[in-house]
Amino acid sequence: MTPHSPWHRRPQGFTLLELLLVVAIVGMASAGVAFALRDAGQSRLDREAQRLAALLEGARAQSRSRGVPVRWRSAAPGFVFEGLPTAAALPTAWDYPETAAYSASPVVLGPEPVIGPQQIRLWQQNAPERSLWVSTDGLRPFTVHNTEP
Repeated sequence: MTPHSPWHRRPQGFTLLELLLVVAIVGMASAGVAFALRDAGQSRLDREAQRLAALLEGARAQSRSRGVPVRWRSAAPGFVFEGLPTAAALPTAWDYPETAAYSASPVVLGPEPVIGPQQIRLWQQNAPERSLWVSTDGLRPFTVHNTEP
């Protein structure tokens, strides 16, 4: 074979296309990892809001079935459900102690089937700029909102 034959080529490294392809794959993998690793504080707040909405609905159902008024209010270490018998007590602490809540007045959960509009603002004390609202219009179940309803 002569040095100029098409079968005799010296290795010349990577082509520009191969380098661009590798950079694109690494970039997409990095973006996937970044989106998969959500902010821990944000996901904690989301979980607390969903948990509170479920607890409020549970207390609302108990209030209606027992025929007793039940109120929810924020308390120093967590929150309180007033009016439920001790045997039917629901949790009164946040899963994450840095969670805080505010409601202008105690949230009335029953025993009437239709309650007034209610809302509770939740935030993390270490990141107060992000809030979630747990609210109901009085007919529908409590839901979580990113903006004030």
